Amino acid sequence: MFTNKSILITGGTGSFGRQYTRTILERFQPKRLVIYSRDELKQFEMHQEFNTPEMRYFIGDVRDLPRLTQAMQGIDYVIHAAALKQVPAAEYNPMECIKTNIHGAENVIQASLANNVRKVIALSTDKAANPINLYGATKLASDKLFVAANNVAGGHPTRFSVVRYGNVVGSRGSVVPFFKKLASERAKSLPITHPEMTRFWITLQQGVDFVLKNFERMQGGEIFVPKIPSMRITDLAKSIAPDLSTQIIGIRPGEKLHEIMCPADDSHLTLEFADHYVITPSIVFTRSVDFMTNVIKEHGTPVEQGFEYNSGTNPHFLTVTELSAMN
Repeated sequence: MFTNKSILITGGTGSFGRQYTRTILERFQPKRLVIYSRDELKQFEMHQEFNTPEMRYFIGDVRDLPRLTQAMQGIDYVIHAAALKQVPAAEYNPMECIKTNIHGAENVIQASLANNVRKVIALSTDKAANPINLYGATKLASDKLFVAANNVAGGHPTRFSVVRYGNVVGSRGSVVPFFKKLASERAKSLPITHPEMTRFWITLQQGVDFVLKNFERMQGGEIFVPKIPSMRITDLAKSIAPDLSTQIIGIRPGEKLHEIMCPADDSHLTLEFADHYVITPSIVFTRSVDFMTNVIKEHGTPVEQGFEYNSGTNPHFLTVTELSAMN
């Protein structure tokens, strides 16, 4: 569906954007692939790897609506990956996080509508479900904006959906490169926040493939959640540095012991499909949508009342051996 189409990725120089770009160029023949981000050095470095004729590099910030609107001219599909994502940084710089993650989301919506973009998918996070830190709260607000944008669209053809998933193996800011760095420096131990801590775990390519598939599935208004395994932070440490001991340092401000992707409070809105869940809108749309059957004719069923998709109670946990293979 991306052949001869124009695609724009906000925050396109990040881990996701680079892998998404690689995948699109390998599988399709896009008309244009626009990388929209504010870091000229990262764009320069990315251009060394991706410099085919269809590539475009736009310097710009999602906080800048006129620039974003200009960049989206003639665009068919948008992936909104730009965000301030570091939990401690968000706690110490709350207004900056709000400007990028909430006001930036609003700008992406307005620019998409102004240019009649066909489909927009915004990347979310498990931290947006029952958030306890500012980063998660801003991403929840962003999710709500993108869902409601389907009503704001009015007569525009633009449709908006959200993809929510957990920790990405090896992405920038992930604990994996941090643990590997400590191991390479012959540290005496690895710092563990809590011995029972769990996280959802997904590879970068799995995340990219899930987003690609949801462009086919989406009708607008869905929050897509993949069925992915969990891992224990202690098992992750063993998989990276089996000979190192661990040191318990305590849960950091804004952290949870376990993460949630489908809250129990949304169970009445949640549908289960073969390999994913869909959280349907809590608001009534001005158009009729049957979320039980998606565009590619996959059928979902309502989950039980009180169902919660939690990394601590997930039936699928990765073993140390499986984690070693992924890292």
